[in-house]
Amino acid sequence: MKKLMLLLCAGALVLAFAATAGVWSGKYKNLNASYLIYSGEPGERAAPTKSDRKIAIAVTGEPAREIFESLYPDEKDVTCTTERGERLRRKGDVWCSFRPSDGYKCFMGFNLRNGESHSGASC
Repeated sequence: MKKLMLLLCAGALVLAFAATAGVWSGKYKNLNASYLIYSGEPGERAAPTKSDRKIAIAVTGEPAREIFESLYPDEKDVTCTTERGERLRRKGDVWCSFRPSDGYKCFMGFNLRNGESHSGASC
């Protein structure tokens, strides 16, 4: 009887974990994002030109939180603001921030003339 109870409890825990973890569907999800097409560098943007066109993409909300959590660990001793509790994470040209005042934001970008990636933003 104890073995049966133990087995039932273990099964219930597995089912509860599976329900909260979610099942990967392989389907695209909606994205909270905005973009800017520009020329120049992320910190010194100008109007796009025929020969210099880049896109900066800013993702917010739940999608940004998912990206942020995928980019661990936090950057050490790097901040963009003086806000207490700010956290930054970066891998290559994808970087995200968490600020208690406005939540999660992630940035990425691409050069539309050659397809190369870039950070899409600067502090």
